[in-house]
Amino acid sequence: MAEASRVIDHVSLGVSDEARAWAFYDAVMGALGFGRAYDKPPHVGYGRKHPVLWIGKPHDASRPASPGHGVHVCLRAESREQVDRFHAAGLTGGGRDAGPPGLRPEYAANYYAAFLFDPDGNKIEAVCYLPT
Repeated sequence: MAEASRVIDHVSLGVSDEARAWAFYDAVMGALGFGRAYDKPPHVGYGRKHPVLWIGKPHDASRPASPGHGVHVCLRAESREQVDRFHAAGLTGGGRDAGPPGLRPEYAANYYAAFLFDPDGNKIEAVCYLPT
C-alpha cells in the first residue's frame, strides 16, 4: 500500500523505555520493510519515506506511558513471509505473543496476520491480504 493512499497519516505510541522500545521497533518494522524515517531522539518515526509510526515518551510527561485497552495498531505487510518475520523479530526483541501468524478467516478469506505486545504492552499487528 502506498503511503500516500493511507487514511491515517501516522500513529504515536508512548513508551516507558525509549532505547528498549526503539530496539524492538527497529526489528519488527525492519521485518516489514520499514526503517527510521525520522531519527532525532527523543523522537523516532518509522516509515519508508515519511514517518507513519512514532515511538517515544508520551507528550504529557506528568503521567507514565500506558497501553490503551482495546487499542491496537495494524501494519500492512507485503507478504505472509513478512508477517512471519515481524512476529519472530518481535518475540526475539522482547515482545510477547498476542496471536501467532496465521489465517484469520473470521475477518476475511485471505486475512493472514500476527499479533504482538511490545515491551510496554502496546498491541501491534501485521496483516497481509494476499493469497499464498
